[in-house]
Amino acid sequence: MSTIIKIADGVRGELNRGSWREEFVAERRYRPLYDLKDMKDVHVSVVPRAVTETIQNRGRTQGDYTVDVAVQKKVAGDEQTDGLMKLVEEIARHFRFRRLKLLGGEEAVWIGTINMPIYAPDHLAELGQFTSVLSLTFRALST
Repeated sequence: MSTIIKIADGVRGELNRGSWREEFVAERRYRPLYDLKDMKDVHVSVVPRAVTETIQNRGRTQGDYTVDVAVQKKVAGDEQTDGLMKLVEEIARHFRFRRLKLLGGEEAVWIGTINMPIYAPDHLAELGQFTSVLSLTFRALST
């Protein structure tokens, strides 16, 4: 199994073990697309996004692996949107300084989070759906 998939699965596992202000079951997906009629519940998708490898020394490389965490739900107004913004913030805070234990005994360390834009205005305006994507980056060393 590739390292990026191991990290995405680690993030999914952390999300599903967490205690959150909204109930959800996180899924690892390649395309986090849902029918609008199914968006009455919170959907959290973990999507492998990017890998950057650089040399660390003669025998080791350093990999920075980014996975996106999409939070989506059909909303009725600003109060629901505020609650989902808080959920996104909770998820981001949960992964700060986190070490993921990966399948095979490897470990990946959180190095940063990007949440830009903090929500998709076009989804809110056109679909009445809140969509926010956190990009979490983890570092892993390999030989």
